[in-house]
Amino acid sequence: MLKIDELKVSYGGIEAVKGISLEVPERQIVTLIGANGAGKSTTLRTIAGLVKPAHGRIHLQGEDITGFVPDRIVSKGITLVPEGRHVFPDMTVLENLKIGAYLRRDDLEEDIRWVYDLFPRLKERSWQAAGTLSGGEQQMLAVGRALMSRPKLMMMDEPSLGLAPLVVKGIFDIIKEINRQGVTILLIEQNANMALQTADLAYVMETGQITLSGPGRELMNNDAIKKAYLGK
Repeated sequence: MLKIDELKVSYGGIEAVKGISLEVPERQIVTLIGANGAGKSTTLRTIAGLVKPAHGRIHLQGEDITGFVPDRIVSKGITLVPEGRHVFPDMTVLENLKIGAYLRRDDLEEDIRWVYDLFPRLKERSWQAAGTLSGGEQQMLAVGRALMSRPKLMMMDEPSLGLAPLVVKGIFDIIKEINRQGVTILLIEQNANMALQTADLAYVMETGQITLSGPGRELMNNDAIKKAYLGK
């Protein structure tokens, strides 16, 4: 579905992403793991059109989308669930969901029901201000809001950040369910153990470069990965 070739991204003369190439197969869960500052978030932000690449190409289902503005990226079927959730705190849960569909001109009721089926707690809090939700509920809302654009590919930046272990398991169960329903997932996650258990395909990123790739569960048995990311 997504193909990146020789992508380079610089900030003020510092090269944050150093010519990476990767592929995200359709209907799979792909994870990108690595230490803070490795260039993972920059990669997602560049795919989403929030950062302009210095070099390289990005293709979605064979179409070159390199340099497209964020609105156009969303219209092509890519959404980003950002790190830190960034819900609109003074707006209700339902209003936040509708903002996720801002490019659409059709009826939203079926998709709102879909999100509420995935996240019954959001339905219970439909008229509650988003800023009063718990961290886990806000993460659910951020994911639900992204789904309202009917994405082909959903990118997620640290969905488990700051959440209790039980809530994290629930979020990953939902990620797998969304994938089963046909949405391709590209995931950045500090919880490498959970990410590798969940992912069909994994890439390891270090200082702006891809250093290792393979099936998620295969990488879990790699001695270097165990030592660096799994605490074993």
